[in-house]
Amino acid sequence: MAIIEISIVPLGTATTSVSEFVAAVHDLLAGQEKIRYQLTPMSTIIEGELDTLWPLLRKLHEVPFEHGALRVYTTLKIDDRRDKSATMDDKIISVRNKTNE
Repeated sequence: MAIIEISIVPLGTATTSVSEFVAAVHDLLAGQEKIRYQLTPMSTIIEGELDTLWPLLRKLHEVPFEHGALRVYTTLKIDDRRDKSATMDDKIISVRNKTNE
């Protein structure tokens, strides 16, 4: 199980707003099986097996081009932990258990 943070930034568009592009990316994610994802204010977190995620990442990167972007800047962070299973929720719970919140 891997957890990936992805930020896809369309460049060369008519407006500075990116919400329509983000919505299109999330429409693609919504149709996927075998993954979980979470929108954050600055990126999207995706959880699943790497063999499932690699081809999906390519499709996600293409979405802004399909919606008129002339250039796309995508950043990825990959947490591929192999010593034990850890989900997005597990990571948050682990931190909260160590704080005074």
